[in-house]
Amino acid sequence: TAGQEEEIVLRVSNWEEYIDLGGWDEEDTIDLDSGDIFGEQSMIRDFEEWYYENYGVRVRGEYSTYGTNEDLYNMLTLGDTYDLVCPSEYMIMKLMTEDQLVPLSEDFFDAEDENNYYINGVSPYIRSIFENNKIQGRPWSDYAAGYMWGITGIVYNPELVEEKDASSWRILNNPAYCRQITIKDNVRDSYFAAVGAIKSDLLTSEEFLEAPDYPERLENEMNDTSKETIAKVQEYLQDVKDNAYSFETDSGKADMVTGKVAANYQWSGDAVYTLDQADEDDFPLAFAVPRESTNIYFDGWVMLKSGIRADAAKQHAAEAFMNFTSRADNAIRNMYYIGYTSVISGGEDRRIFEYADWCYGAEEDEEDVTGYDLGYFFSGNDAEDEESRYVISAPSDQIYRQLFAQYPSQEAISRSSLMVCFDDEQNQAINQMWINVRCYNIHDVPVWVWAAVGASAALLAVFGGRKLKRRR
Repeated sequence: TAGQEEEIVLRVSNWEEYIDLGGWDEEDTIDLDSGDIFGEQSMIRDFEEWYYENYGVRVRGEYSTYGTNEDLYNMLTLGDTYDLVCPSEYMIMKLMTEDQLVPLSEDFFDAEDENNYYINGVSPYIRSIFENNKIQGRPWSDYAAGYMWGITGIVYNPELVEEKDASSWRILNNPAYCRQITIKDNVRDSYFAAVGAIKSDLLTSEEFLEAPDYPERLENEMNDTSKETIAKVQEYLQDVKDNAYSFETDSGKADMVTGKVAANYQWSGDAVYTLDQADEDDFPLAFAVPRESTNIYFDGWVMLKSGIRADAAKQHAAEAFMNFTSRADNAIRNMYYIGYTSVISGGEDRRIFEYADWCYGAEEDEEDVTGYDLGYFFSGNDAEDEESRYVISAPSDQIYRQLFAQYPSQEAISRSSLMVCFDDEQNQAINQMWINVRCYNIHDVPVWVWAAVGASAALLAVFGGRKLKRRR
């Protein structure tokens, strides 16, 4: 790319409020022992300057946002053109299946390149997931660079909700919390929770938990789209519709903080934000991971063929953007700004662990502290002496709050499952189920209507039968 004079236009689309926009106040400064981190300009503007300084080429980032994976897919279907987007794992799988993505270049994986912050800094735990999960024989890692990750669970008010209730998907239709809980207003997240609820006895049974192929069995059960399961999910979600305060996408955070609801089905990143906001009002909340299973989710950068169009300069800029956002200080800025957890552990750069300790570590004079081991994320648990380097001494009352949501324990993620990519037939079936739940609730039909329908059916059976006899 050296010597190129024409400006590269890089069209990036991402989730709403999912990257640092800069403009921090001085009080927002992250004062780590290794140096301060501060977001003065937007991440996009900083990337443009960094790219010119390192490669001598002007790049202009055109940044836009979307609300859901399905919104993004619809935008692409309608002909919107982007070079770089950041969908979730099941949408990455779908785009891979449809051959819409450009594979990452060999240069992107060159660990000797000091600007390749992603390959040198991605968590060993996350890297193994991206390398071991495949679509049509190709691993995710060939096409996607992880951005943020987390799990799903229940944010709850411990004064109103018992921890054992919050630790099960069955809380969603628990009449003890009628009109006091919210659920996600999208089919995939709600389907996952409903499957966990209706299969709770199986998923928590000793035989199931101790099966040698437990991870594979868990993923199969949580992604079951048999007719029987879909019918049970629909019935369950119709019960939930009657029991819940609302279906929501983003308002649940405010509803928890203001006390409108007692529990909220939430992504862990939003859980961190919610708990932080509640703490400011001296209104402590907690986070629980359902014992049946939790969804482990990932958002990752992928390049689209429709945008890159075999343009080597544009692909270089796109891969450089992935690397720039993976630099430890930038990963920290994005985590601080949006509340979610970066897939970057930092490699030799310890600032991300230092940031985790800065956020959640106990003060020196605190006595009630608990060691919280993050070795699985930062070192991959390769050696015992490595693990000890990544233990945070945290206040004991923090263990099942923000720290737990930001970096789930290894025990919690041991019962995690991915949402896999459904084919067209599966999507059609669960989408129809969702329409039935959201637009029409069979439980709301009055008894007299059922009586009338029954009478009509009886008459049809009689007269229909007579017609058949005459034809014969």
